[in-house]
Amino acid sequence: MLDNKDLLKISAKDIDIVNQILTNTDNKLVKDLTNLIEKFGGADAINEKAKQAKKPDVLMQQLKDMKSPYVADLEWLMEQKDNKAFVSMNEYCENLGVDYEKIDSKNAVTLEISALQFFPWLISQAKKAIKNKELMPGRIIRVRNMVEQTQDNGDILATALAMQIIGASYVEALDTRGTDGSNIHLGGGETITGYFGGIGQPNDHAFKWAEEYLNYYTKYGIQQVLNINSGTVLLGYLMHRLGIDIEFKISVYVGNDNPYFIFWTLMTARLFARNDNSTPLVGFNLSNSVNNNTIRQANKLRADLGFEDKVRFEHHITETYKSIVVQPYNRRDELVELAKEVPNISAKHEGGEIEVEKTREHPSDILEYFMSKKDVMDNNLMSHLETNYLDKHYSVNLTAKALLKANIDVLAAQNLH
Repeated sequence: MLDNKDLLKISAKDIDIVNQILTNTDNKLVKDLTNLIEKFGGADAINEKAKQAKKPDVLMQQLKDMKSPYVADLEWLMEQKDNKAFVSMNEYCENLGVDYEKIDSKNAVTLEISALQFFPWLISQAKKAIKNKELMPGRIIRVRNMVEQTQDNGDILATALAMQIIGASYVEALDTRGTDGSNIHLGGGETITGYFGGIGQPNDHAFKWAEEYLNYYTKYGIQQVLNINSGTVLLGYLMHRLGIDIEFKISVYVGNDNPYFIFWTLMTARLFARNDNSTPLVGFNLSNSVNNNTIRQANKLRADLGFEDKVRFEHHITETYKSIVVQPYNRRDELVELAKEVPNISAKHEGGEIEVEKTREHPSDILEYFMSKKDVMDNNLMSHLETNYLDKHYSVNLTAKALLKANIDVLAAQNLH
């Protein structure tokens, strides 16, 4: 029998070699990154700028200064929150015939929706939730072009403020990624799903990603972003070790689809954790192809590495009807089974129910995440895309009901329910 202790143990000399490379002042990769951080004023100044930029009164004042139409929407949202217009968890459960006081909260599942492309959709969603006594999700993903957001009546500011009002975590997807033209061999949006991790951040674009992050972090306080490439994942770890309070989630496009890949992902998080045990990796999407046994093994690895309460498994429960998976795809029943034993999961809803999608004149399509607002408007798609988003909201609530009926708690928008 092989003695794994001798054969698999990483030697101190090998770790020393890596440390020598990381700390070598002539290492261009590290030197460029430290110079970039200094260009933005140093880690402490960067974190302070971000802290100030995300303050609700600062965000609101900027919206008022630009006379954004979203000011009225945000004021309405705050008023509804203060007036407790949204259904409480107790009432939501009562309507299901469930006693919320007896629900087991140990493995509470975060309700997640993707993707909130345009701020007005959130207001439509909130109105629907109030009218139908539904839950708003506790985690929201965005994949809209960042520059476009900054130029659209303060969409980026309104969303940042709304997330604080409702009490939800959220993720932005930076523009520096393979779809920005950096991967010259991509044939456009229609080829993306065939490349997965290969769409990447080629050549110098990983560094540009880090610079783009610091720009939005300091200007708008956007702390948590999507990560699709091993190089930018490493940059995120290095930035965190150098004092930047960056957070990121790893995309499904990276392809974590087996326990060995998942071990690699979590192991690097462990190796680059700060002395206080914190990691910038707040979660990662597992591949759509993983089964419950793989997630169980992943959970064991996560716990052994000390990240069970720090790194969330973001599991696709539904997917867009077109351009990503073979339909039918729905993992709700598997989630209910899994959540009884695996903690810190989010139930991600990227599409509507199959029977609903089939009836839509325009069913959901993952490739439309990459459309500009101009193209959306020119093709008269805005109302269709909003309907697709609200279909996902309906799916979120079906999942919430299934979990609660199984005596498993859910994490919705904390300030609303």
